Amino acid sequence: MGFGQVVVGPPGCGKTTYCFGMSQFYAATERPVAIVNLDPANDGLPYQADIDIAELVTLDDAMEAYGLGPNGGMMYCMEYLEANMDWLLDRIKQLGDKYILIDCPGQVELYTHHQSVKRILDRLAKDLDLRLCSVHLVDSHYCVDPSKYVAMLMLSLKTMIQLELPHVNVLSKIDLVESYGKLAFNLDFYTQVQDLQYLVDRLNDDPVMRRYAKLNSTLCELVEEFGLVGFSTLCIEDKESVLHLSRAIDKANGYIYGGLEKGNESIFMTAERWDPWDQHMREVAERYVSTGDPTGMASDDDNDKDEAALMGGIVERDGSDAAIDSE
Repeated sequence: MGFGQVVVGPPGCGKTTYCFGMSQFYAATERPVAIVNLDPANDGLPYQADIDIAELVTLDDAMEAYGLGPNGGMMYCMEYLEANMDWLLDRIKQLGDKYILIDCPGQVELYTHHQSVKRILDRLAKDLDLRLCSVHLVDSHYCVDPSKYVAMLMLSLKTMIQLELPHVNVLSKIDLVESYGKLAFNLDFYTQVQDLQYLVDRLNDDPVMRRYAKLNSTLCELVEEFGLVGFSTLCIEDKESVLHLSRAIDKANGYIYGGLEKGNESIFMTAERWDPWDQHMREVAERYVSTGDPTGMASDDDNDKDEAALMGGIVERDGSDAAIDSE
């Protein structure tokens, strides 16, 4: 029995950087790790891949041979890999008991509509008894724009339903969360996906989005009814952030209940371990979100001004807010 992560997400969200950084983190903690690159278009890897799909097929070859565009070529490559699963299975068997990081392509259709990736992961779990967890990365700065945040919620939800794996959604590049503007709500509003009616109100403030008020409300209700989506945060250069996310993933795929690292605790000690999630989120907000109050709590005067709104996590801001501390 082995363990691993399937790293997915839209283009540019930091999947390859995540695999590189996480492999260094695991190596430093004496966890044997191997990286599997399944992105046939990723030819500038910062890490040394233990298994590279380029040995089997590349996107350029598929496009040239069959006259396909980038999207069609990517789907062909995944279907070709699915048809040649014995190659991948044999290569992974040679890795032994190493913890596996699978770097996947950035084409979201592969995780929302197309079936090849799901069938490939099902074969890995069935034939190799791999305990996999899907790690879905999305850019944190999308939280600044309500419409993009709703789209991000829908993408995360569809990916969770499609892949049918233990799943951890991650707001990546949290140090850049306010690089395109100020957050309208506390950070935990976005990570815990709290009452989205406040988000609908924000969407309807936009004259263009107001035309789709009923659709906006319905989409937010859909996300809330499923009650599945929530986010962890990540700054890959912050060791505390990486450690906190690693613990969440280890719980999701079961590694903490029987992992391979030295000195692993018993299952009972691990299950009883207290994970200070709220404290960690306050520290993240203090470090990367420019609010007047680092705890994210509004003042008493603000509460008197608009108590109902503040209960939803709204933070009043002015033009004197400090710049982002990107550290």
